[in-house]
Amino acid sequence: MNKILQILFFILPAMLSLIACKKPYEPPVIKAETNFLVVDGNISCGNNVVTTITLSRTTRLGDSILFAPELNALVFIEQQQGNNFIVTEQSNGTYKTQPLNLDPNNKYRLKIKTANNKEYVSGYIAAKTAPPIDSLTWKQNEDVTIYVHTHDPLNKTKYYRWDYIETWNYPSIYSTDLGVKNGLIYYKDATTQTDSCWRTTNSTNIILSSSIALSEDVISNFPVAVVPQNSEKISLGYSILVKQYALTEEAFRYFQLIQKNTEQLGSLFDAQPSLLKGNIQSVDNPNEPVIGFISASTITEKRTFIRKRQVINWNYGRPVEYCGIFLTISQNPANYLIFDYPDPSFGPYYFVTGGGMVITKKTCLECTEQGGTNVKPLFW
Repeated sequence: MNKILQILFFILPAMLSLIACKKPYEPPVIKAETNFLVVDGNISCGNNVVTTITLSRTTRLGDSILFAPELNALVFIEQQQGNNFIVTEQSNGTYKTQPLNLDPNNKYRLKIKTANNKEYVSGYIAAKTAPPIDSLTWKQNEDVTIYVHTHDPLNKTKYYRWDYIETWNYPSIYSTDLGVKNGLIYYKDATTQTDSCWRTTNSTNIILSSSIALSEDVISNFPVAVVPQNSEKISLGYSILVKQYALTEEAFRYFQLIQKNTEQLGSLFDAQPSLLKGNIQSVDNPNEPVIGFISASTITEKRTFIRKRQVINWNYGRPVEYCGIFLTISQNPANYLIFDYPDPSFGPYYFVTGGGMVITKKTCLECTEQGGTNVKPLFW
């Protein structure tokens, strides 16, 4: 024991000295040059289809800004035969076309002119035709996993990519018939109710698969999405619309590399740990890094629904402590429908028999406060 203490007597001061002089290590990639253009999208071919392109800028790994949209750019789709189609800016770096009829037998490229007058262009891309999605299935093993099944009888696709749109129906914590507008209480109807809402989000992860190693061009039981157990997404009902794209081998390999780089980061729009050059380049400076790969493909899609009654042990619930605040206030003697409570985070819950009103947090009364809409989607 004494020998050990003697060793520690000499070692510990040295260790403390090292710790005291230690400086945080910042890998070179954190300080690397950034602000490169990121282009994400697929030129959508077929009848009456919309192309969506997202433009942003790269950020450093240590930056607090996770998404830096590229605004006020001019974006065009150019057909090899000479036709041009404008891709109009929407918001937050998103650009969309009007519904177009782009022949999948043609070649197309994307052209971009940024607000600082820099031009970028992709090569001409031969469009591919995506086969139909055969079916979507799901299985619950605590979480719920959604699977896609597809095949190409012509054995021409081989390389697949998917993304999806999730929509779910969720309730408010408490139900009330009372709402407030311009300081007056009114009784809600079917168009103003806030007991039941719908929220929609898009996928951000990269989902790929290939049948190149198989004798037939078949993708079966491939997982495309996971809903964690007890998630709000199946508190009432859940819908997922899966979109399928056909890729060239070059595009597939590029997205594979992106997928590996983003496994720990989240999505294409997060900071990238290494430069990934795709098929887009600067017209003025071909050596300038540009992140992204533009494909051209028809899109096939399929939707499925999952209802709360179809899953087991699904016990969704928001924290009740926050919604346990109830106050009883007096009504305005001049007009009982006047609501002038000074804290705008509270709303009317119900009238008390004999006079008075119970109020509580609006976030517990109005499902729209959670970010959704009370308008039922047309497909629901």
